[in-house]
Order: sequence, then C-alpha cells, then structure tokens
Amino acid sequence: MHRYLIALGSNQRHGRYGAPKAILSHVMDALDVKLLARSAIVASAPLGPSKRNYANAAAIIKTKMEPPELLEHLKAIEAAFGRRSGGRKWQARVLDLDIILWSGGFWSTADLAIPHPAFRTRDFVLRPAAAIAADWRDPLAGLRVKHLKARLDRRPSLA
Repeated sequence: MHRYLIALGSNQRHGRYGAPKAILSHVMDALDVKLLARSAIVASAPLGPSKRNYANAAAIIKTKMEPPELLEHLKAIEAAFGRRSGGRKWQARVLDLDIILWSGGFWSTADLAIPHPAFRTRDFVLRPAAAIAADWRDPLAGLRVKHLKARLDRRPSLA
C-alpha cells in the first residue's frame, strides 16, 4: 500500500455541487480510496489570469495504486467534474487534483513528477499540507513539509 499527499483546488462553481468549497468537501468524500487525513479548506488568491479566488485543501490517502494509475484516477475524477484537458495554464477550473508527495519518495516520467515540481513555493499547497503532513519529507530537498512552509513564510513579500 502507498500513501499519497494530494492537493485539491477549485475556483469555479459546479452545477450539482455548488461553490468551490462544497466541491472540495464532496470530492474528499468521493476519492474512492482510503482517506487517512483531510485538511481544512482554505481560500487563496489565483495564480495567472484567473480572477476568481480558490478553495484549496490537502488529503492523505492510502491505495494500492502506483503513481501513474493514481494520476489516471485523479484525472478521471477531474473530468467527471467537468474539467477539460488542454486550455490555458492556470485558468479557472471546477477541480484540480495534484499528487504532491508519496511514500515511495521520488518519481519521474514524462507525465508525472513526484514531488510536484512547484509545491515548495505555493502557500495554497503548503498551508493545508502542513496541517496534516507536517513531518512528511520532501525527498529532493530533504526538508519536512513544516520546514518548507516556515521557509515560505519567511520569504519577503513582493507586494
């Protein structure tokens, strides 16, 4: 069995589930894997061209799926919630599910990199992740999630 840290995000309403916060609550209950922990849902400003704020959360799951199989599973869930592949980077979306870390350490293929390449610089990932996976270690940086979050918090603001 493998454990994974998954980041969840939404900034677009869904016709059935409603606002982004409600979407994330529903998705965490419907991941179709063993849910070990879930963070609170936090609000964050969007990256890129989107104007809508995001709802973000993190979950720790347990599954027999290897990383490529889990990625396919998460993409199917995104598609079921109306996410289309392609399009502009960082556009508004009903659902975004990313594999951030896993118990197997490092993974890299053309379609998937674990740890997620940008997670160390994203408060909207580290804040919920630190709440449930503070002691998980980044296999590349060698730092725990709580230390990555502390480093990010100490960086000077660009504003």
